[in-house]
Amino acid sequence: MNLVLLGAGRIGRVHAASIARHPRARLQAVVDVDRPAAESLAAEYGAKVVDSAEAAVSGPGVEGVLVCTSTDTHVEMIELAARYEKPVFCEKPIDLDLKKVDACLQKVEKSGIALMIGFNRRFDPHFRALEQRLAAGEIGSLEMLRITSRDPEPPPMEYVKVSGGIFKDMTIHDFDMARFLLGEEPVELFATGSCLVDGEIGKAGDIDTSLVVMRTAGGKLCYIENSRRAIYGYDQRIEALGSGGMLQAGNPSPTTVTRLSEEAVTSDKPPYFFLERYAEAYRAELDEFIQVVAEGRAPAVDGRDGRAALALAEAATISNREARPVKMED
Repeated sequence: MNLVLLGAGRIGRVHAASIARHPRARLQAVVDVDRPAAESLAAEYGAKVVDSAEAAVSGPGVEGVLVCTSTDTHVEMIELAARYEKPVFCEKPIDLDLKKVDACLQKVEKSGIALMIGFNRRFDPHFRALEQRLAAGEIGSLEMLRITSRDPEPPPMEYVKVSGGIFKDMTIHDFDMARFLLGEEPVELFATGSCLVDGEIGKAGDIDTSLVVMRTAGGKLCYIENSRRAIYGYDQRIEALGSGGMLQAGNPSPTTVTRLSEEAVTSDKPPYFFLERYAEAYRAELDEFIQVVAEGRAPAVDGRDGRAALALAEAATISNREARPVKMED
């Protein structure tokens, strides 16, 4: 299957490696405004460099497009793929503006192409196992959900300034995971945050430490906590409490070896960053996209999911700014 990669940055390289490992996929072309980056990536995986996204997408034999460019170009790239009727995978978020997302999704629907959004955590084997066991009724009816997501350190300030804020950049993954697990849409949320890690983030108008509480129509509660600093590593955990017990998904570690001594009991720290923590999830995510293209079916995570997570992120941004709960119909 011939795939085109738009964007040769960090996340583009992750997907290029996944394509190279997949027995049914081939990286045909790479496009990036940074031509040396595109040339380096293309040379590594035997692809060609194309000067424009349109030339790459409209090339002979192209069967799918992966959009890994900057967020402000996502809508343009998705609509380009739609014009040429190519299935497209796009990293989150679709855009930072809901109106632009709505207009984009209308064009996608009219074209009939499959649009998959890069919420890779749904494909993490630990979180997927939790969701499957939750759906199987192992803990009865879900009542409370707790999602912990902490980065080891803040992103560069240049990125913070264009990210759309912590809720649209970081928490958006957790909003999608909450929707994936709750089985009901949140109808109300309250978000609050502080700038405790880096004062420059506050000067840029963002926060680096946040809490979100959501309630569904059926009364289920979800609590999300985010921090841009966890000195011990990349902290990703989920806890689901139900009428018949609890399910937990903790942090995997490099080894299961524990040292017990007179002084202490010690074990390995979590992986340091998302590239290590979600390596398997990225591979499973690509496999899902390849199956979508091959079978002509809808993806497990589509544009509507991308829009719903962004709507929650927008509501959280308003809630934090105005210090009030926000109803999702507002």
